[in-house]
Amino acid sequence: MAKQAMPPAHPGEVLKGLYLDPLGVTITEAAVKLGISRKTLSQVVNGRAGISAEMAVRLSKALKTTPELWLNMQQSYDLWIAGKIMAKVRVDRIHKQSSRLKHFQ
Repeated sequence: MAKQAMPPAHPGEVLKGLYLDPLGVTITEAAVKLGISRKTLSQVVNGRAGISAEMAVRLSKALKTTPELWLNMQQSYDLWIAGKIMAKVRVDRIHKQSSRLKHFQ
């Protein structure tokens, strides 16, 4: 996997920058249209919460996108963060032990 120096955009940042702001829609207005609380949407937009499958479907219906768009953005962001956190963690490979080695253990 190629390493990115900068994290991918959080989907909430994309939602705000490419949809809400250009459309002149507030978080409160968007939350009402999505059928969710303002607090929930605010957490997503501010990067404190991720996009669930349900949220991805809501966004896709409201914005004429696909749920996969939102879930793929979230997955890319989550994997980048996990890679940074786990970069120095040692993990041993899991593999089948040789039958000869089992006798000596």
